[in-house]
Amino acid sequence: QLQASGGGLVQPGGSLRLSCASSRYILGYYTIGWFRQAPGKEREWISYISNKDGSTEYSDSVKGRFTMTRENAKSTVDLQMDNLKPEDAGVYYCAASDRVSKRSYYYDYWGQGTLVTVSS
Repeated sequence: QLQASGGGLVQPGGSLRLSCASSRYILGYYTIGWFRQAPGKEREWISYISNKDGSTEYSDSVKGRFTMTRENAKSTVDLQMDNLKPEDAGVYYCAASDRVSKRSYYYDYWGQGTLVTVSS
C-alpha cells in the first residue's frame, strides 16, 4: 500500500528526492514516517508528517538538511534530502501509522524501501 522510490547514487553534498506513493486515504489519514537502515545497523526514524496537524519532525541527524512534504497532486509524500553525507546512506522506508510517533512498532504499513548510496 506504500511504495518508496527515488533512491540512487549521489556524491557527498548532493541531493536526492524520495517519494512515498500511496492512496489519498492513507496519505491523508495516517502519519507518514521515513526510516532508514544502514548496513549492519538498526532501522532508525528520520522524519514524519503528522496526520493531526500536518506538522513535521526530523531527527537531529537530518534536521536542516531534509524536508518532508505532502504532494497532493501526485499522491505522494516526498523527502527532499540536501547536503547528503556518507552516513546518510542506507535503505529508506516510508511507513504509515494511525498515531504520531517516532517508534517503528507503531507503524502498520511499510513500503519496500529504496536504496540511497552516498559516495564519491
